[in-house]
Amino acid sequence: MADLRRSLVINFFSSSGATLMRFVVSILLARILSPAEIGVYSMTVVFVNLAGVFRDFGVSTYLQREPDLTPDKIRSATGVVFTSSWLIAIAMFLSSESIGNWFQEPEIIPVMQVLSIGFLLIPFGAITNALLTRELAAEKQAIVNMAGTLSFCVSCVVLAKLGHGSLSLAYANLINIIVCAVALVPLRPKNMPWLPSFDHWRSVTHFGLGSLLSSCMVALNNAIPDLLLGKLGNARQVGLLSRANSTVTIFTHVAGSTVSYGAVSYMAQAHHRGESLVPVLTRATSLLTGVGWTALALTTVLGRDIVLALYGEAWLECVPAILPLSVAAGVMMAFHYVPIAVTAIGRPYLSAAPVAVTLLARIGFAVVLFDGTLAGFGWVLTLATLVAAPVTLLQQQRYFGFGALALLRALLPSAFVTAGTTAVAALLALTLPSTLVPLVRLLLMFPVLALAWYLLLRASGHPVLDEVHRLGGMARARLALLRPNV
Repeated sequence: MADLRRSLVINFFSSSGATLMRFVVSILLARILSPAEIGVYSMTVVFVNLAGVFRDFGVSTYLQREPDLTPDKIRSATGVVFTSSWLIAIAMFLSSESIGNWFQEPEIIPVMQVLSIGFLLIPFGAITNALLTRELAAEKQAIVNMAGTLSFCVSCVVLAKLGHGSLSLAYANLINIIVCAVALVPLRPKNMPWLPSFDHWRSVTHFGLGSLLSSCMVALNNAIPDLLLGKLGNARQVGLLSRANSTVTIFTHVAGSTVSYGAVSYMAQAHHRGESLVPVLTRATSLLTGVGWTALALTTVLGRDIVLALYGEAWLECVPAILPLSVAAGVMMAFHYVPIAVTAIGRPYLSAAPVAVTLLARIGFAVVLFDGTLAGFGWVLTLATLVAAPVTLLQQQRYFGFGALALLRALLPSAFVTAGTTAVAALLALTLPSTLVPLVRLLLMFPVLALAWYLLLRASGHPVLDEVHRLGGMARARLALLRPNV
């Protein structure tokens, strides 16, 4: 647990720093690129993310979960991931023209071709990164993350200013992959084999197929909003939806991979020891919603100010979609660790069921209920999420004994804190003059909201309070070390 806590702290600051840099870049790009150009890239990334599921083939999760990981198994995993990645890269490149023609967006073609090249290079660092996660070597991964983020941010802005449009994001992504692959070479774990093989390919692919089913469903589910809106609406609406979703997921971006870092390995080890995962699920869900629900609620109440402060008036049309997207994100947050838990017990395919329900509901509701507005499309996504929630709850009850009442008890303190902080935010929004610059309004609200959140944590006895105090103690200890000796 001590190693996990240390790794989580390192991962949090690493991912938060990277997220902050990317967030600043997204603000700059919002003033350089048009919504249509960002929409084209978003539509292309949908297919790239889907292809990424097949590229990985569950190898990364296999390496993190396998109880007896031998060099031969690592070599076999390497062989599988190289084979799948290169085959997918070729398929992406060859299908780019057909996809561009289907959407009647010719700019998609070169963007997808550039992104497909990255699939040829990703395997050179994928195995090393998975093994570092297994070893909770967050410090080494932080170095790679920072190098890749810097290269992405700099190249992205420079290329956009030079007029490369959607391609600037694609080239920046490719540069990021190259930098990360090179940075991972000196950080390879000791005795890690270099050459691939296929001696244990059956065990790798057996787990990979189960993981692939759920991962494929997740990728399709994530892809459907942009695909449906791109087909039923237009690229501009896709760009606006992407910006609304980025606003809603500010907390997710800030927290980064920390909310899931090492979770598969940690839960798998507990499962192998015969321990119940209910305490882990209860505490993890409570911690996540204690922070995340408040962040989502504040984003909804202050959405207009946030959009104006970060992106400018050109993106105000995305504001109506923030409320429904926040509701959907809040529901998903309550069940965030269930797919991780079923993977940890060796049944990754189970998480495909609720995702499949969401996927089908999204398609059906979009065809029947979409009214042509961005807000209407947001509520379509929310309804689909609500329909699938009972399926996840049933799995949680059956495989972990974590039922509805236990989940409700874990969520009540988070709901109390969220409601109280939101009420304070709404009052502040009404009190402060609307003539103030949006960024100034937000900065004036922040200390009051932080204090209100902390006091509500104390009043409810929320588990997050212990973590806040622990981080505060670590910060004070660090500052004490930095003080000069008198």
